[in-house]
Amino acid sequence: MKAIAIQAFGSPEGLAVIDLPDPSPGSGQVLIATEAIGVGGVDTVIRRGALASYGFREGHILGGEIAGTVLTVGQCVDASLIGRRVWAFAGRGGGYAEQAVVPAETLVPLPADISAADAVTLGSSGAVAHFGLGHAHFAPGEAVLVRGAAGGIGVMTVQLAARRGASAVAVTTSSAERGERLRALGATHVVDRAGEGPDVVAGYDVIIDVVAGPHMPSYFARLNPNGRMVVVGVVGGYPPADFGAQLLAAFQKSLSFATFSADTVPQADRRVVIAELFGAAIRGELRSIVHERLPLEQAALAHRKMDAGEVFGRIVLVPSGAG
Repeated sequence: MKAIAIQAFGSPEGLAVIDLPDPSPGSGQVLIATEAIGVGGVDTVIRRGALASYGFREGHILGGEIAGTVLTVGQCVDASLIGRRVWAFAGRGGGYAEQAVVPAETLVPLPADISAADAVTLGSSGAVAHFGLGHAHFAPGEAVLVRGAAGGIGVMTVQLAARRGASAVAVTTSSAERGERLRALGATHVVDRAGEGPDVVAGYDVIIDVVAGPHMPSYFARLNPNGRMVVVGVVGGYPPADFGAQLLAAFQKSLSFATFSADTVPQADRRVVIAELFGAAIRGELRSIVHERLPLEQAALAHRKMDAGEVFGRIVLVPSGAG
């Protein structure tokens, strides 16, 4: 089978198409013929080598989110799953391939009205947005800022915050055109990447930050008393090591800072939420924003587009012959 491996950490040119033997599922696993593979911000971070300390090595197959058809199952897995179309979470990688082995416990059935591309656009991003807002203890009537709103997680956070009754949903973005597209999804205020502009909100109760990076600490000053910032991604790199100093400088405002990873959410809870997101999309309550579908072999191009900040929503990789 064809797969995409990191031959060298760094630029997208370090990604290469390789041939691998067809995999076999172990106990508790299933083998899926992939129809769609989500390209996430974490994939670009891993590719750059920023997470090497977590055990990622050259030769790694990227991709944590796929949709497709179950080909076969391992021991201790219900054989009736064979032939079913599902969404699945591959975990630390393995999804950029024509076939992928995934834990059976991650599977979510695909309704007939949800395409594979829509599934990998709604699934993980929607789950992070849902649980990230919960981690921030967001309540209806509060003002929310989504930093890095044009990516998959940001797009879903905007929609969910608006649906749940935020008094304001502000977004940082790089252009007026993107701002208008985010307004169509529920944003009420659009500011630039520095958080400035004529549309700026006086203060936020919750900031959901997909970016992090060197400018993250400056956003503490934009929080209202008892405000909460939750970092759900580091696509802009890690913040300064001393960022806590700015948080402590505002001690009397009782601010809170937290990180959030969906890895801390039980699989059963994730499956329930993802199924609910699929249902909401079918009812027209949520929109799946697929930026572009590209052949699996063009994964490097997808990463170049991600690095250039061209992507609004999510790029989906499609293996040859799928769908």
